[in-house]
Amino acid sequence: MRWLIAFLGVAILAGVAAFVVTTPTGNGSPTAGSSSLGASPSPSSSPSSPSASPSVPVPEVAEFTDPCGTFDTTMRWPYAITGYWLIPTADHCTWRRQFGAIHEVGGDTVIRIGWGLQARKVDDDGRVLDGEGNVDARYEPCEEAGVPCALAAENDLKAANSGNRVSWTFVYRTDEAFGPDLFRCPEFERKIVTEKTVFYRIVAPDDGSDDPSCSNIRAKGRGYHVILVAAAYQDSLTELLDLGDRFGVKVYPALPLAPRDPAQKTRAAKQGTDTLTTLTRRIMQDYGARFQDRESLGGFYQPFELQMREMKYVGDSEDDHPTLRVYASQHEIVEQEMPGRPVLVSPYLDARKKRPFSATPKQVAKGFEALVRTGVGIIAPQDSRGTGKVGLFWPDQREDEVDERLRPVVEEKTNGDAYHGSTRDYYREMSLARTRMVEQGFHVQLWANVEAFEPAGEERCAAGSDRGRTDKERLDTAVAQVGRYVSKVVSYMWSDFYTCGSPSLAEEIARDYNRPIAADAIRMQRDIQDGVEIRGYNIPMGAKVTLTWKGQEEPHVVDVAGVNLTEPPPDLPVRMGTAWIPFDWSRVPDDTWVQVSVAAADGRAATEPLHVRVRV
Repeated sequence: MRWLIAFLGVAILAGVAAFVVTTPTGNGSPTAGSSSLGASPSPSSSPSSPSASPSVPVPEVAEFTDPCGTFDTTMRWPYAITGYWLIPTADHCTWRRQFGAIHEVGGDTVIRIGWGLQARKVDDDGRVLDGEGNVDARYEPCEEAGVPCALAAENDLKAANSGNRVSWTFVYRTDEAFGPDLFRCPEFERKIVTEKTVFYRIVAPDDGSDDPSCSNIRAKGRGYHVILVAAAYQDSLTELLDLGDRFGVKVYPALPLAPRDPAQKTRAAKQGTDTLTTLTRRIMQDYGARFQDRESLGGFYQPFELQMREMKYVGDSEDDHPTLRVYASQHEIVEQEMPGRPVLVSPYLDARKKRPFSATPKQVAKGFEALVRTGVGIIAPQDSRGTGKVGLFWPDQREDEVDERLRPVVEEKTNGDAYHGSTRDYYREMSLARTRMVEQGFHVQLWANVEAFEPAGEERCAAGSDRGRTDKERLDTAVAQVGRYVSKVVSYMWSDFYTCGSPSLAEEIARDYNRPIAADAIRMQRDIQDGVEIRGYNIPMGAKVTLTWKGQEEPHVVDVAGVNLTEPPPDLPVRMGTAWIPFDWSRVPDDTWVQVSVAAADGRAATEPLHVRVRV
């Protein structure tokens, strides 16, 4: 998922009102780990037409037709996964269809992929160059009175003070549009409108400071960074927030992605941190002016991806992890400008024993604690099953053969040979780390990001990727594995992994959304009767539970005797409930693993039985 890389809402008016949908002009594909968003008029009701008068002819009004179809906000098939990543698209009707489809299967959260800030060279004429040293066609149209924007910015700075200079030029692209609060000094910063693109020119001292006014530009000569933002005429974030309001979905737009360290691409470049902080501050100030009271703005996504492993971050040490320093810089700006909106980050796991950079569950827990200290509010680790870096297995399955679909990634024959631990092991340790950090006063949530693809496959869903299509059975298993350790399950990603193939993964969910998923089981008495409380999804009265263990003469089958009889533990995922069955644990030998299988009244069994061991 590391290198992998969202619909316009318009209301039906009462027959006499209509509006035109304008497509954003940003073009091209986003870089891995990036984001952006959009705008749409709010729905309103048309006033009733006045009564006809004999002296005033009544005009004929054509029936209004919405080009994206009608709004249908029905939640038909609520599944255990409640949030999804989306890729930007130029078709705004696609945004609406995606929101509608996500909401139909119970989604209440959309996380946007976005774009990165990049340092660029310019030629002698002031034109921005691409990575190959050629004039970048995206930024070439940006001119002011025939002068390239980067050079025009430098000329204006030098005219204000001959000692001013531009030490570096940065570029950033998005399908958003910004307001005047993006600028600190409109005399030297401005919006440039071209035929297809709207550019924003920002200047900031290269020492990381960001003056609140223009006075210092004339007062003393300094080095400056110029940031050229290639944006859109119509703001996609406004548009997506309107859709979020309509469908009851929280939107998480991405923060600007940090430049990568040229020597180590997996780390953020320290040299670009100050400029990234400036751009983040400007965007957050603009958001604060426009979106502070928007209910559908859930928070922000930190798109720079890193591996969850043992890392150091205390906030004032030269030994702090460089990417975590960049995180902290951006997260501090978000807290200052948009308080109450959490930052979400989704690091990946790697449990492969033969990889020198892999990490054990205990080491990942240490990394979780360091990540919390950067000010992040939601950590949604990738379960990494889709990439094959972690396996889905239970403790008593360590000697079982690795899932055949993981063989392209690990050659070892058994789970224990291949991995330091299973998905469940890692989330258990991270949940314990979260508890420790909450006790220290940090407000952080642990979510799970279930990867909705396979390492490889004949049916590939994403362009330019070998990732293959997965199925609902494997998704159910992944949801069972993260269990009760998380407060929400989200998934990378809706487009295109849930929509490709026939039937698509989304169609599979619609057909089978209420199949039981058992996520955890604990021994629990009710009155004087011994028993089992099962936590999971879709386990109503009428469901049956089968318990099996080694040496048993025949499976023990019992009906669910009650549901949601006890106060649920805090922070359980939405839709997760409890079911209780009577069971005499003295029948089970000590240290014996018991498989707990759940089936609906119609006979559909959970795809993954629980493996539990109770010492009596």
